[in-house]
Amino acid sequence: MKIIQVTGRSNSGKTTFIKNLIPELSKKGRVAVIKHLADHEYLLEKGKDTTLFYHAGAEISAGIDGDKSVIAIRNNSLDTILTLLSAFGMDYVVIEGFKERHFKKIVIGDLQIERCILRNPAVKDVVSSVDQFDTYN
Repeated sequence: MKIIQVTGRSNSGKTTFIKNLIPELSKKGRVAVIKHLADHEYLLEKGKDTTLFYHAGAEISAGIDGDKSVIAIRNNSLDTILTLLSAFGMDYVVIEGFKERHFKKIVIGDLQIERCILRNPAVKDVVSSVDQFDTYN
């Protein structure tokens, strides 16, 4: 599973870049995205059964509708989520944020950081050089 980490300062365009990258990577394989929420806590919808189950202490609370599944996992380890996505057979995981991790990175904007292999690239540049990114086992 290839790890494509996208970093940059707040409001630099990371999310827009990733949104444009996903369809192109999807032509080559299965894609997952992990967003580092940092200090933006994700709120589970108040009063919903899956939220109630989570707050009651369930390690995992999942909801399934006609189109998708939503899962709240009582674990905030990036490595745990990467292992889970690998088990789901993802070919590519795009990570937004987690600057401190030592994966090879795409940098959007002027942030100076180690392991930057592409800065402000076009989507096609990432797709054509995907083999340069780290593999997660």
